Amino acid sequence: MSFGEPNNPYGQPQGQQPGYGQPQGQQPGYGYPQQAPQGVPQQYGYPQAPPIQQPYGAGYPGAVAEMPGGVKSARVILWIISALNVLGGLGAIAFSFVIDSELEKSGASSADADALADLGQGLMIGVGIFSIIVGALGMVLAAKFKTGGNGVRICTIVYASFMVLFSLFSLPVGIISLALGILIIVFVAKADGSAWFNRQRSQY
Repeated sequence: MSFGEPNNPYGQPQGQQPGYGQPQGQQPGYGYPQQAPQGVPQQYGYPQAPPIQQPYGAGYPGAVAEMPGGVKSARVILWIISALNVLGGLGAIAFSFVIDSELEKSGASSADADALADLGQGLMIGVGIFSIIVGALGMVLAAKFKTGGNGVRICTIVYASFMVLFSLFSLPVGIISLALGILIIVFVAKADGSAWFNRQRSQY
């Protein structure tokens, strides 16, 4: 009996290599990855997508990557109003000395005129100092918009509220400051403004 006979039931089937359980020319069975050529790394499944770089702070819950447009606008308005307050305060102080100098040149020598001149000068200096302090406070708040928390937001709303209140007493001259103060309150009190000032910050 020969193993090479075609009718031999114990022999090797034709076309099948010894030691292999598959017919000749058939692809390897499923479930096993094919061997890649030497020097080529094997890849399984779909190719991986390149990592996406997230903006700073985006990996933290509740974080906001960039200052919202409304908050930026409120910050710019606050810078402008604060600078005008400082300049106005300096102008008021300078004007008080000009008034006093003009009164001295006019030759007014009565005690009442001197007292009135001193009172006016002192009032103008006081208004100027107050305006400079208010302007400096606004500048501090504007500078804190980028790093400050919810306390900066609340202080800004209070600051703008006082600005609106004083503008009401100076209408129609204060109509511009009234509108700007309302805009600051609206921009900072909006949902995106609240999210910006209450965002979670990195510890590093």
